[in-house]
Amino acid sequence: MDPSLVRAGIAVAAAYLLGSLPMGVIVAAVTGGVDPRTVGSGRTGGNNALRAMGPGRAAVVFALDVAKGAAAVLVARLLGADPPLEAVAGTVAIFGAWRSVFLRFGGGRGVATGIGGLLLIDPLATLFAAPIALGAIVVSRYVSLGSLLGSAAAGLIVVAFIALGLLQPGYVGFALAGPLVIWAAHADNIDRILHGRERRFTGLRGSPP
Repeated sequence: MDPSLVRAGIAVAAAYLLGSLPMGVIVAAVTGGVDPRTVGSGRTGGNNALRAMGPGRAAVVFALDVAKGAAAVLVARLLGADPPLEAVAGTVAIFGAWRSVFLRFGGGRGVATGIGGLLLIDPLATLFAAPIALGAIVVSRYVSLGSLLGSAAAGLIVVAFIALGLLQPGYVGFALAGPLVIWAAHADNIDRILHGRERRFTGLRGSPP
């Protein structure tokens, strides 16, 4: 068997397993916190962990979710992956965060995991996209809207960097597919936003679902 195909298979499998790690559930179990699956949206990411466990543990969940996205790209890179395979690994990690094999294919939205992948691929794009996401959250108080606009902006910024010759063209797959997965994971949020039923961010533990 072609060694490059074996390395690619290992990189993709590792990316999915890393992305699938349910950090919100793990942090709750280790620290005795409330399982985020039992609160609010039932998702396992940082925003719902905030509702379930408060800001301290939610920050840990967010950081770990970022780390697993970065780790997925890093593992691919250490295996000698080229930019297209790194892009695939980053996208697969986002998918794993959304459809975790450890949670019967439930999970979070993949946003923090996508941030981690983007930090490895192009930290500057992350820096440019962050104010857009944060601005949308501050103005609308919809974390989901900030995630949607931030991911779309990050994808467009990466495409622009590629067009300007600042980033290798092989990363275009991550720029296009990553935000698509995140938007698919937010399908229910999009529906609630359009119908005026989306949860607004309060930053308080136990906020209503």
